[in-house]
Order: sequence, then structure tokens, then C-alpha cells
Amino acid sequence: MIKSVLTFKRRQGMPLDEFQDYWLNEHPKAVLQLDGLQRYVQDHPLISGYAKRDLPVDGIAETWWPDTETMKRNGTGPVWDMLIEDEAKFVDRSTMQLLLVEEHVMKDEPVAEDGFKIVEIVHRRPDLTVEAYQQHWRYTHGPMGASIPAVRRYVQNHPRASAYGGGRTPCCDGYAMVWFDSMAAMRASPDSLEYKRTIADEANFIDHSRLDFVITKEHIIKA
Repeated sequence: MIKSVLTFKRRQGMPLDEFQDYWLNEHPKAVLQLDGLQRYVQDHPLISGYAKRDLPVDGIAETWWPDTETMKRNGTGPVWDMLIEDEAKFVDRSTMQLLLVEEHVMKDEPVAEDGFKIVEIVHRRPDLTVEAYQQHWRYTHGPMGASIPAVRRYVQNHPRASAYGGGRTPCCDGYAMVWFDSMAAMRASPDSLEYKRTIADEANFIDHSRLDFVITKEHIIKA
């Protein structure tokens, strides 16, 4: 199974509520026609998150595929043309960043229906190799994050090796996705010893100067 994570900003001048409504209710009509699509999730930043700052992205789309050949096969033809034409109605396509990832589930517990999901955009420390960074993130840091009591679900998304092939540099070194039942639960987390230990460990592998995040509402379009 192949997973892709696509981030983007909305079309310039488009009101946020109109953008989210169109993406949720109209755009899936095109996406769901793609051949071989296994799963499709939209992550919409909470509107309250825009009150104090510009967010790094306005949308995150997660899709799952049986293999890369299926993805490539969808890159041509009338359905693809329709998809691109529809994106132009609500997305600034120049901001699109696509990353193929390997998903590692650190914790998987039920999440409240009105819960939310934090997506962290992670860059590795520049002095670390990709292998050392990914090993530390998955096997040392991952269990720490999973131990935080208020965290209900925690998934690491690591770029596939091909993202670094030929000297290429991906848009980021991964996405950490963490689910909470409520804002109150999230805000209480820093009081726990598990949280403090997890945050202290970030300096061992993350470039904090480039770390960013969005708090989102997850919409499962195709399960």
C-alpha cells in the first residue's frame, strides 16, 4: 500500500469557508473517479487557528493506493484532466507539495467524534542522516509520544527512500499526526511527565527552527 500526503493553500482571495465547503462537498466527485483509490481523507485546519497567524497550509489531502503504478496510471486521461480543472476553482496549484510516505502507527485508540487532529510538518536536524533521523523518530521518539495519556492516536509519516534519490530534497522530512478527544485534553497534556519527556527529546532529531503545525478536523471521504 502506498500513501501520499498533499498539502496546499487555497486560491488567492477565496474566503476560507467557501474553500472548505467546496473542497469537502464538490471536489470529491472528481477524486473518487480515480482508478484504484483505496482511501481518501481530508484534513481541514480549524478556522479558529487563523485568528493569530497565517497557517503553513490550508489543506492536507491523504490518499492510499495499491502501488505506484496505479498512481502513475491516473496521471493522464479525461478523469485527471477533470481533476486538474476542478482544483483550479479552489486551490493555488503553485503551492501544492506531494510526498509519498510510509505510515507507522505508534498508537491507535478510539477518538471522540468531535475530536481533532494535529498535523506537524517535520524537518530533520541537518547534521543527521535520513536513516539516523528516521530510526530515532520511529523507535525512540515514537514510543514516547504514544505514552502521553491524552493522545488517542499517533501516526508517523516518513518519506519513502525515493524522495531523497538522486540528491533530491523533499518538501519536508515527514508528517506527525496526533489525535486528541478535545481541546481541553490537549491543553492539559503539557502537565504530564510523558509530554515533557517527549518534547525534550525533539531536540535530538528535529530542526525546531522549521517545525510547524496545523490543528485540523479530519474528514474521511473514502474509508
